[in-house]
Amino acid sequence: MMTDPIADMLTRIRNAARVRKTKISLPSSRLKVRIAELLRDEGFLSSVSETTDGPRQLLELEVKYLPNGTQPVLHGVRRESKPGQRVYVSYTEIPRVQSGQGVAILSTSKGVITDRQARKQKVGGELICAVW
Repeated sequence: MMTDPIADMLTRIRNAARVRKTKISLPSSRLKVRIAELLRDEGFLSSVSETTDGPRQLLELEVKYLPNGTQPVLHGVRRESKPGQRVYVSYTEIPRVQSGQGVAILSTSKGVITDRQARKQKVGGELICAVW
């Protein structure tokens, strides 16, 4: 039984980028789909799609690489809030990832959004992860 499916998703993305694998397939959920869409919108993933394999819903991700094709755009991923220790921040305490080069993803009352959107809307919430 998996206790942290979000950490599993982030680890699969990180590992795929390290071994220069382009496509990843993992079990789907609404939260995972929203996180993947945010990563695609921020330029870390090329595409996000949902497929079915019998009764299972799968999330298919494609890791984005630099134009030379050797280096992934994604350099690092860190899970901030864990099942055993949740991390909540107000909009004034949202960290800047790599001096603004990366993105933090938060779960707020306005939905799952990036750190920039949360600061603009002045909402805080659970700090899910940081990506750079």
